Amino acid sequence: MNTITTRDGTQIYFNDWGSGQPVVFSHGWPLSADAFEDQMFYLVEHGYRCIAHDRRGHGRSSQPWQGNDLDTYADDLAALVEKLDLKDAVHVGHSTGGGEVVRYIGRHGTGRVAKVVLIGAIPPLMLKTPANPGGLPIEVFDQLRANVQADRSQFFMDLTLPFYGYNRPGAKVSEGVRKSFWLQGMMAGFPAAYFCIKAFSETDLTEDLKRIDVPTLILHGDDDQIVPIGASALISSKIVRNATLKVYPGAPHGMCTTQKDRVNAELLAFLKA
Repeated sequence: MNTITTRDGTQIYFNDWGSGQPVVFSHGWPLSADAFEDQMFYLVEHGYRCIAHDRRGHGRSSQPWQGNDLDTYADDLAALVEKLDLKDAVHVGHSTGGGEVVRYIGRHGTGRVAKVVLIGAIPPLMLKTPANPGGLPIEVFDQLRANVQADRSQFFMDLTLPFYGYNRPGAKVSEGVRKSFWLQGMMAGFPAAYFCIKAFSETDLTEDLKRIDVPTLILHGDDDQIVPIGASALISSKIVRNATLKVYPGAPHGMCTTQKDRVNAELLAFLKA
């Protein structure tokens, strides 16, 4: 297995496929590197080196009690980048992974970064506050935590419906995709499944977004039921200098799967630009 060991002894698993300019993927909660397998396979076939890690507590990485926060996630990503000596890397982050990428740049800069892609990403802030009235109320995230504690196996299966837009009229439901999501979610440790909710909902990434000084592509579905576009991409695209926002009409949160062909082509065009 490909792993690195962080300063606190946590083992981080990663996939490293192909050769060429590195493209580094940061996945969403409660998934793993496997959530990006469609994008990685496609880009490797087009001449890129694709790297994706399982965030601490997720997938095949260690399941520590500590460090389930965006600062530590960002530092783990930095440790991976430095261990592999990645330069001129393109960082792609989906959902919580988008927050990880943004916090990584906020803490470590863009010296090794060529471009950034944020897909259905959480920045700048998911939680509703007086300064962020478009966010979601804390009760939404309290309910997520309660669901994880009550029966996270059933909750993860139920979550696939809004995640992939399978609860919309006329949706073509893949039971295989639902089972893959469930499997990845159940591979996450209980501490990460629980504590990551606070990390992705309550971390304000506004100042980190201001530090992004490389070409940035923001992709978001306007029917995202997990990370509503109004409090995320529409704001982030105004904060990041010269960001390009592309809104996918009717697309759900899990657009890397449901609209993988379009996302793949979008990524390749951005990498080549």
